[in-house]
Amino acid sequence: MTPSAARSTLPPLERGETEHTASVAALIRRRIGEAGGWIDFEAFMDLALYAPGLGYYRAGGAKLGDGGDFTTAPEMSDLYSRCIARQCAEILGVVGGGIVEFGAGSGRMAATVLEELAELDALPERYAILEVSADLLDRQRERIARLPERLRARVTWLDRWPADPARGVILANEVLDALPCQRFTLRHGRIQALGVELAPDGGFREAERPVDPDLAAACKAVLRDLREPLPEGYVSEINLRVEPWIRGVAAGLRQGVALLIDYGLPRAHLYHPQRSEGTLRCHFKQRVHDDPLILAGVQDITAWVDFTRVAEAATSAELDVLGFATQAAFLLGTGITTLADQPTDPRERARVAGEARRLLLPGEMGEAFKVMALGRGYDTPLCGFAHQDLRGSL
Repeated sequence: MTPSAARSTLPPLERGETEHTASVAALIRRRIGEAGGWIDFEAFMDLALYAPGLGYYRAGGAKLGDGGDFTTAPEMSDLYSRCIARQCAEILGVVGGGIVEFGAGSGRMAATVLEELAELDALPERYAILEVSADLLDRQRERIARLPERLRARVTWLDRWPADPARGVILANEVLDALPCQRFTLRHGRIQALGVELAPDGGFREAERPVDPDLAAACKAVLRDLREPLPEGYVSEINLRVEPWIRGVAAGLRQGVALLIDYGLPRAHLYHPQRSEGTLRCHFKQRVHDDPLILAGVQDITAWVDFTRVAEAATSAELDVLGFATQAAFLLGTGITTLADQPTDPRERARVAGEARRLLLPGEMGEAFKVMALGRGYDTPLCGFAHQDLRGSL
């Protein structure tokens, strides 16, 4: 991996961050030693993000918003969550039940969805949040505590998927991109796994090894689906955790719809010859760079989603792919223009219009982010996909 040119421009670490990343790096070094000097990238990413008490999502520290590392659509504008609520209201009106949100960020989307559903007289039986981040869990509890009693009484937190399948809606906003992924490269016509070993200076460096059978089979299946061959030295990611994650969604859904929102592409577009260095990105204090081997435990690491893989996993888990569209098309279908026109104060109206543009424009979030609906026992058209149907591209 070529270190990011922007690496030297990243903000300096604070004292607590320096100590924390040193602890995470020490853990990773031990695991590399125990594994014989090399671990695959999935194992590295899993430790950096999810090591108990140490990983980025398992320890404290602000992650979202101005004081954090990145900003999501629900943090940018309540218009987004109000549109999500409108789609939820439509689904709950058909199947009833509740909402389960996986990875609820600061809790702002959950709070706004509940407030909008109350306005629509379409409150769920309960709103369950499944969260792995200690910092975000605390922020969610604080945000939900500010809701009226009749709303906050419906909110509960889970530490695992519900034991029994339920009716209703599952929400996952920017969850799939943070599942630890494998990385691979093409070298002399062969697939090689990209992993991590120790560098002479005690840090980490990328190193290639022969692929194991599971990764080899997955990569070959991807390559067979492509319209044109990939060039020598091509690097990309493949996420073998999508299938078990989708099976978990299927096991938790007796009847209803799961809405998955993330940045990504259909397979043929994701694994394109011109995208030769992959899609892996790191987020640290509102800066984006491409070196995951630094700042272990204090930066986010993500990769774009292969929505074809998600659709295949859903079909294998006996879920129906009910819709696939850009975020812009989904928001238009759920009434963002009507919501943006509601303010009467000129300054407020201008502010909301600016938020809407960021959510909708291709150069902002409108095209890079996609929305996929997976369902079981649900055959009613979904308003969010009335303007666009991209399922044929999967």
